[in-house]
Order: sequence, then structure tokens, then C-alpha cells
Amino acid sequence: MATSSSDVLYESDNGISRLSINRPERLNALTWDAVRELRSRVAAVKADPLARVLVLAGIGEKAFCAGADLSGMAPDTGFLENHDARGELAALMSELWSLGKPTIARIQGFALAGGFGLALACDLVVASTEAKFGAPEVNVGLWPYMITVPILRSMPPKKALELMLTGRIVGAKEAEEIGFVTRLVAPEDLDDAVGDLARQISSKSPAILRLGRDSFYKVLDMNSDNALAHLHAMLTLTTMTEDAAEGIAAFRQKRPPHWSGK
Repeated sequence: MATSSSDVLYESDNGISRLSINRPERLNALTWDAVRELRSRVAAVKADPLARVLVLAGIGEKAFCAGADLSGMAPDTGFLENHDARGELAALMSELWSLGKPTIARIQGFALAGGFGLALACDLVVASTEAKFGAPEVNVGLWPYMITVPILRSMPPKKALELMLTGRIVGAKEAEEIGFVTRLVAPEDLDDAVGDLARQISSKSPAILRLGRDSFYKVLDMNSDNALAHLHAMLTLTTMTEDAAEGIAAFRQKRPPHWSGK
């Protein structure tokens, strides 16, 4: 199944949903309308019981997303309207974290500013060796406020601050060494690598993926005692699911599990 708007393309096949920013002539830079469309599509994926994995991509070879399209952010809509609109990206990142389903960013070319944050808001980042990342806002008298949280969740704080202070662009190899790129492949292998990873994840229990993934993000901001208490409770809850019982039974019987998602 494939549907589209002017700025966002949507495809779904065998439990794998794909959202692609469709503004290659602008390096897939985001307008507020595009961010709203992405939010709407993410909500639809969350509500779809058949959707198991979400891939976020950009159309064309030059960029995943070069950040906000400053020429497309209308300056005459009013202060409060502009302030609320800027919160759309924050809401999109929050909704990706609370999706309840694994997310994969497919990165070719540039992932800059808001596009950098959008990539890092995904659970996993599969990148071409030609990908380039950065938060260059400081170069135009701004600061990457809205993407600070996904950056801090993806790399050591001092490295994050260095990238913010300098605005320098990071190549794919350095990105992998820092740790925010989870898989690095040749450009011609990018689609196969993303597809293989998405299929591998989609073969797991959607119930266990949701419970485990939600717990992962829950404990990121907890102290160790509270985190362990939460994870202890979640382990007991998980053992009570139908899929946990099925997984153990399948292991004992030496057969593939049949997940119910419950």
C-alpha cells in the first residue's frame, strides 16, 4: 500500500511502514506543513495493528533532511503562532519515542539541524558511507535547542556540546565511532541493509517489543534505583503475556514461535 501528499510519501508492506520526506529539490528541508503531515502519519502507524516497524527516509540521494526550510517558515503569522509551530518538531520526536514500535532512520547524504535530530529520535540509524551529520545552527546565529534531547540520548554529552558549539559536519565513519550511527554500509547497500534490519525486527513479538522499548526510554532519565524497580516490575508483567508463554513453548518444542501480539 502506498499513499502520498506533496511533502510526505507513505508505504506499507508486510508490517513495515515507511515515511519519506518528499522535498528533494530543497534537500528534504522541513516546512511546518511537512512536520504536521509526518505527525499525522506517525499517529496512523501507531494506530495500525498491522504496522510493526517504521522506517523514516528522505527522497533523493543528496539528503535525508537538511533541517528546517527557513524560507518556508512564514514570519508574518504572529509570534504565538510561530512559537506553537516550532513545537511541532518537538511533538514529532516525542511521538516517535512513544510510538510503541521500533523506528529506523535511513540516512543518505545530509542529516542536518532538525533533520539530524529527527534521525537521532529514531531507535536505530542505518547510514550510507556518504552520509553527513551536524547541528550547524550556531553558524546562522541560532542554537539547536529543539534537537538537544535526541542528541544527548545518542552520544556523550561533551561530544554533543562540541558539535553544537562548533557547528561542524561529521562524516559517516566518525558518526559510527561516536555511536549514533548503528549500522554503516556502502551507498548501494543502504536499502538492503534497512530492509533486512526492518524484517528482522518485525519478526519479533510486537507485544514484547512495545513493552521492552517503552521501558528502555522510561529508564533513560531515571536514577538507577528507580530504573531497577521499574524494570523488575516490567519483567514480571512480560512473563504474563501470551507471547512470552508462546516463545518459551516454541523454544522447548524446537519450532518457530507464532506471535499473537498479546
